[in-house]
Amino acid sequence: MAEISYNDFLRVELRVGTILEVEEFPEAHKPAYKLKIDLGELGVKRSSAQIKNVYSKEELIGKQVVCVTNFPPKQIGPFLSEVLTTGFDGGKGVILTAVDQEVQNGKRLY
Repeated sequence: MAEISYNDFLRVELRVGTILEVEEFPEAHKPAYKLKIDLGELGVKRSSAQIKNVYSKEELIGKQVVCVTNFPPKQIGPFLSEVLTTGFDGGKGVILTAVDQEVQNGKRLY
């Protein structure tokens, strides 16, 4: 990948939010959940995440995750995803990008 400047990095808005609700997403092509994430001052946003192979619904509630909040909404089948929930390829599925201590919802990563 080409190098980017710090100003390029600042254009990507990465914020922390807490997962409030998790629903099944049977229409998704790959195993996924529909999430509602509290992003503080930005409000509660929806996201589709292909994390079903790694996480149960119960263990996701209350988990703080890192989201890209300035992508345009993306239509995924019948669902409108408003933010991108970030993660890493863990081999058996996506491992969420999370914080190891509680952070105020909506705070920006820098």
